[in-house]
Amino acid sequence: MVREIAHDCDVLVIGGGIVGLSTAYAITRSAPGTRVTVLEKEPGPARHQTGRNSGVIHSGIYYRPGSLKARFAVRGAAELVKFCAEYDIAHAVTGKLIVATERDELPRLHALVQRGRENGIAVRELGASQIGEYEPEVRGLAAIRVATTGVCDFVGVARQLADASGARIRYGAKVAYIDRRPDRGVAVLTDDGTVVRARVLVNCAGLHCDAVARLTGDDPEVRIVPFRGEYYTLARPDLVNGLVYPVPDPAFPFLGVHLTRGIDGSVHIGPNAVPALAREGYDWRTVRPRELATTLTWPGSWHMARSHWRYGGGELRRSLSKAAFTQAVRRLLPAVTPDDLVPAPAGVRAQAVLRDGTLVDDFLIQEGPRTVHVLNAPSPAATASLPIGREVARRTLKALATT
Repeated sequence: MVREIAHDCDVLVIGGGIVGLSTAYAITRSAPGTRVTVLEKEPGPARHQTGRNSGVIHSGIYYRPGSLKARFAVRGAAELVKFCAEYDIAHAVTGKLIVATERDELPRLHALVQRGRENGIAVRELGASQIGEYEPEVRGLAAIRVATTGVCDFVGVARQLADASGARIRYGAKVAYIDRRPDRGVAVLTDDGTVVRARVLVNCAGLHCDAVARLTGDDPEVRIVPFRGEYYTLARPDLVNGLVYPVPDPAFPFLGVHLTRGIDGSVHIGPNAVPALAREGYDWRTVRPRELATTLTWPGSWHMARSHWRYGGGELRRSLSKAAFTQAVRRLLPAVTPDDLVPAPAGVRAQAVLRDGTLVDDFLIQEGPRTVHVLNAPSPAATASLPIGREVARRTLKALATT
């Protein structure tokens, strides 16, 4: 006779950022009556990637046609605006400019026009004299305008998802140990000694997702390498009307130092991208030796460093020198001075890196026995959170049906 296991919930979601909460929301919407619990180690939702970014609703123009990022960002942007309007969450559809300041950027700008159209995004091409119609203080050789880009309060979105999901959410619950048994389910021990038993576990742990995957016994074959994005606030916000971006380097998943007028009227400048010395290393003083060792012992970190040392060196220089950062900003906004830049809170990007040093450039979701792992969901994951949540929910409910 087999003893029946008493489960505390059907689905246990680890991570109370916008992706984890969107997943809980999608599960309870798709399968009413499903018991969902969310464990979040912080005292509230959206304390890391969700709450420490530029607040941009991305259009989807940058991403490879057919990729999850492209499909989910385009769909997610429209859904997010509708969600914000329905629940009275602060947002604005402002549009943005992507500006070429050097001649060698012009072919990449034209390629973005084509990519945007392939992704179903309306794009307007601008000559140098037309840039001033939108941004009088911005200078460039050419630009494109993407009307569907906007800004919103992502923390407010996360809170609303938590409220509307009907899930049981436990804050201050850090995962210490996971026991997965394919015939019995998953038991999670938190650091306060509580055990939560579930039929299926969903890993939306963001900066710690690879470590959580390994705790379940799955080998994700990627490691999270944290990159800190450092921001400034513009002391003269009247210099910028909306959102202004440089033409990105297609070899990297970072968009470069850009100008973002947020929902509160302030203008953020950044981010640059430098290696963080901890998963939650929001400044150079924060060092966690065990987490740093995980990065340094991963072969992909060294392969990546050898391939991209020149790019990384430039990012480090801008991190350590305000003058260098100002110089980068002046390519777009010549009127800015070092005195205009006021330090602002940094964010950390959870970038998945393969063993060969390849930076994973799409959302990455993997499945194991009774587990679903979201292993690469940096920007534009907040924009795409509603479609990502539905996709993870679909896989989770499929796994639940076979238990």
